[in-house]
Amino acid sequence: MVKSLNLGILAHVDAGKTSLTERLLHAAGVIDEIGSVDAGSTQTDSLELERRRGITIKSAVVSFPLADVTVNLIDTPGHPDFIAEVERVLNVLDGAVLVISAVEGVQAQTRVLMRALHRLRIPTLIFVNKIDRRGAQDERVLRSIRDRLAPAAVALGSVTGLGARDARYLPFAAAGDDLVSVLAEHDDALLAAYVDGTQALCPGRLKDELAAQSRRALVHPILFGSAITGAGVAELIDGIRELLPGVAGDTGGPPSGTVFKVERGPAGEKIAYVRMFAGTIRLRDRVPFRDVAGKVTAIRVFDRGTAVPASSVEAGRIGKLWGLGDVRIGDELGLPRTEPAERRHFAPPTLETVVVPARPADKGALHVALSQLAEQDPLIDLRQDDIRQETSVSLYGEVQKEVIQATLAEEFGLDVTFRETSTIHVERPVGTGAAAEFIAKPPNPFLATVGLRVEPAPIGSGVDFRLEVELGSMPYTFIRAVEETVRETLLQGLRGWQVTDCAVILTHTGYWPRQSHAHAVFDKSMSSTAGDFRNLTPLVLMEALRQAGTRVYEPMHHFRLDLPEDVFGTVLPVLARLGAVPGTSTPQGASYLVEGVVPAARVHELEQRLPSLTRGEGVLESAFDHYQEVRGQAPARPRTDHDPLNRKEYLLHVLRQV
Repeated sequence: MVKSLNLGILAHVDAGKTSLTERLLHAAGVIDEIGSVDAGSTQTDSLELERRRGITIKSAVVSFPLADVTVNLIDTPGHPDFIAEVERVLNVLDGAVLVISAVEGVQAQTRVLMRALHRLRIPTLIFVNKIDRRGAQDERVLRSIRDRLAPAAVALGSVTGLGARDARYLPFAAAGDDLVSVLAEHDDALLAAYVDGTQALCPGRLKDELAAQSRRALVHPILFGSAITGAGVAELIDGIRELLPGVAGDTGGPPSGTVFKVERGPAGEKIAYVRMFAGTIRLRDRVPFRDVAGKVTAIRVFDRGTAVPASSVEAGRIGKLWGLGDVRIGDELGLPRTEPAERRHFAPPTLETVVVPARPADKGALHVALSQLAEQDPLIDLRQDDIRQETSVSLYGEVQKEVIQATLAEEFGLDVTFRETSTIHVERPVGTGAAAEFIAKPPNPFLATVGLRVEPAPIGSGVDFRLEVELGSMPYTFIRAVEETVRETLLQGLRGWQVTDCAVILTHTGYWPRQSHAHAVFDKSMSSTAGDFRNLTPLVLMEALRQAGTRVYEPMHHFRLDLPEDVFGTVLPVLARLGAVPGTSTPQGASYLVEGVVPAARVHELEQRLPSLTRGEGVLESAFDHYQEVRGQAPARPRTDHDPLNRKEYLLHVLRQV
């Protein structure tokens, strides 16, 4: 049986992962000529915008054979503004290659990616690229990998001619003490033999144990090389084949797959990228997902660098499906997996901005275009303000904003500008609050009884909806209507920010059963509907939240700043003015390493000021770390709904609709 390996190539921006992808495809015989990122001729950066900017914006899939394994290689963005693309890919990987530059070493994004790979226990090889570049280092990078990424990382070779065009990677002929000691951490018999020295450790056993522990993500082999010259790439290919787990799925069972990417075709049709975990999806199959289903009208599978038409896509493979018009990223097709993967691996976006069309007449077209972009990247979190006729999007950074602007211009013909970028805060409840409104009792105008209690919950838990009533106390559709409305309403709390880390408990329910007149004509005035519960829930929930009270929190980044020793005293006051709180300052030769936290809202300003403060020698790493309570006056965000905190205005709008 042919095995599949769904392999992710991950890295900090400019570490060379797209060039490495080209080299792997060339070595596998899929392409005749190696493309160039600078020339915009690579296989996986297919978007015009990617070619022009020289960065990966969207994940791309290519396939190549490797002995008895079909490798589906997924090239992912390295720029932190496009981390959402990486997040979706992580849910479908069998293994990964983490690329690190031998010149820049371990960088901010490298650490973020490795933490996620660790959490998900994805088997990972580390490839130290650019050994041919001036300034390349090996021992320093090795120390940094072990100190900052993975203690159980072990080099499988060494480099000669480091920093020169003819640099070469030399695999170790025999296992060294480093390899044996790392493997012995997870093998008691191996540890005993190593400590006693009474038993020879044969190379074959060590090789088998290395493969076994690598496939279980206990050990991370390190290889060196150059994607440009090809040094070390043959050894990396051997490592992929021997040290990462090929998968032979059950193609005969019920189909089960996960959608990790959605795009639009030339005619505007929706195309879903699916990783199949079990079973087979065939042409014209009717496939269930969420509460709907769709008929598959076309299938393509990846084969030797391209997607080719096929009649089916089976377990272990990645395919492109047409015909699933309502499909969304993250949907599970067919049978849901028994152990669903963790969905959120990275922090959500912490910035937002209002998108403004240059021509007011384009407002409708802009909303349609942004809705299509949100299909491809749900984390841009489209926020429509019907009251002010404005649309805002969530962002990871300024580069992402520039890409959205260029995409709207090139793909949709829309010229747009952006308002000033602002920070996304969150609200958390302070205490406990409860409220209830009962059917047929003023001032409740709806045929529904809803009682809710709001309580604080552990940090990071999101929103937990629970029942304190019997599940059969009323139709499930009404309970579901309450839950869905609770989650939607909590997108805007007392000060307009999303409410998180709370429990909402349904404490009271009541309804009037469906009633008809003598001739079986349904009478709405005598019968409860889901709409009654959807309309009443915001009023009850916001009253409970008002009693509980909320506090506003702002996102904070952990920063790591490497700067020349002589500017240390100049930079510290600037950090203080930006609201940064340095934690540790460590001298390192002629430089200082400063670590601490800084408000996410000030990171961009720090990035802009750093070159002039440090003569261009300062190096800043930053990543989201936590939310911190806002001191002083808490900021508020204008509401985009009809404000259930203002009962009179809310009812005026809702009852007019009814």
